[in-house]
Amino acid sequence: MLTLNVSAPAFSLEGVCSGAQRRYQLADAQGRWLVLFFYPADFTFLCPTEILGFQQHRAEFEANSAMVFAISVDGVESHKEWARELGGIDFPLLSDPGAQVCRAYGVLNEQDQRAHRATVIVSRQGEIAYLVVSPMNVGRSVGETLRVVQALQSGRLCPADWRPGQPTGEPSLRR
Repeated sequence: MLTLNVSAPAFSLEGVCSGAQRRYQLADAQGRWLVLFFYPADFTFLCPTEILGFQQHRAEFEANSAMVFAISVDGVESHKEWARELGGIDFPLLSDPGAQVCRAYGVLNEQDQRAHRATVIVSRQGEIAYLVVSPMNVGRSVGETLRVVQALQSGRLCPADWRPGQPTGEPSLRR
């Protein structure tokens, strides 16, 4: 598993967004925050709840200068079909069929060769700012991911359950 404040591993993966296929790279987010969320598989029970949750909050992430990329080991054709079934997805679903990116980020479940349910936030400087791996049977909170992006961007000490506009402490010790 990666640690905080190290450079995020570069990647270049095929993906689908709004029905169009193209290659996406870490460099696409240069100067912006990036939420990478790894998920086990298309066409499952929990994963669509997360995909649709990020879709519902997409404008809020964009308003906070944050891009969202989803990554699984499923192929691009599977992503295309699943996105159609879900009613269209307006952020990239990236395909990592060889699991190289999952491995580089330390989130590959070696037993079944699928991604763990993991969330990584990359700062605008390209460093790992936040990471969490959730149990396979528990979906992540998209609202909490957005709150963490906002707290990180504040550069301040943000207490538990902090929301933008609420009091904070002095600037954090992080550079």
